[in-house]
Amino acid sequence: MSRREWAGTTYGNSRMHSWLIAFLRHADVRLAYLFASVFVVPVCLLLNYSRKTAYRYFRHIHGYGPLKAAWFTYVNHCQFAQAVIDKFAMYAGRKFDVEIVGMDSFRDLAGREDGFLLMSSHIGNYEIAGYSLVSDRKTIHAVVYADEKASVMANRNSMFEKTNISMIALDADMNYLFEIDKALSDGDIVSFPTDRFMGQAKSVECMFFGRAAGFPQGPFRVAAMRGLDVLAVNVMKTGLKKYTIYVTPLHYDRNSPRKEQIRQLSGAYVSELEKRLRQYPAQWYNFFDFWQ
Repeated sequence: MSRREWAGTTYGNSRMHSWLIAFLRHADVRLAYLFASVFVVPVCLLLNYSRKTAYRYFRHIHGYGPLKAAWFTYVNHCQFAQAVIDKFAMYAGRKFDVEIVGMDSFRDLAGREDGFLLMSSHIGNYEIAGYSLVSDRKTIHAVVYADEKASVMANRNSMFEKTNISMIALDADMNYLFEIDKALSDGDIVSFPTDRFMGQAKSVECMFFGRAAGFPQGPFRVAAMRGLDVLAVNVMKTGLKKYTIYVTPLHYDRNSPRKEQIRQLSGAYVSELEKRLRQYPAQWYNFFDFWQ
């Protein structure tokens, strides 16, 4: 699967999503975890290409032996299922214990006049940050994919309205560029995914686990063009009902040429991403050949 074949949508239809939310209003999430690990994940491993890319990730990127890589492929899919279940549990009104490491960095920037950026990837469960990492003074504008399922977008809107978060959809007519510019001009916060490509986006090559990998250049270019502060935010599942949010400032020389700023900033981000994945290797949810 190439980087441009990713659909950017949550599996299932609106009826399935509504049923899952209704179930999670009353049932313990652990029942859903058990059902997914016993019945859903084995079927996915048999039918989906994701088992091959996940296995290669553990076998060749982390250097695990064949049996350990196979086991972690199963664990990885179980943890991904739990992340999806937890997202719908939040829609159903359930709460999770959340610890924030580095909250002072967020508060400091949120208290200033200028806008700043949050950068994340498809590891852990970043959506949890939308209900915990919030500012009374600034709106967080989350850049999301326009083709996401309508039911998921509706649930996000309903939840995010309570925490001063709005969404900017990446659509084909590129109106999102004006929305991002306005948000930053207003001194607000923009949150970018930095590990998925859409369309013909330019890339910046970084060494990631000792191998060259392409990351979308756009978020790093936006920061460099405006000289913005940037925080990496990774939300990792650290217990059955607990998440830890890691907030890390990314440093770069704002007086250097723009190309060098992009290189430094992307390198700092990828270094932080690699650090978290070494801590939580099973929570990598890019199910395609990322290093292709």
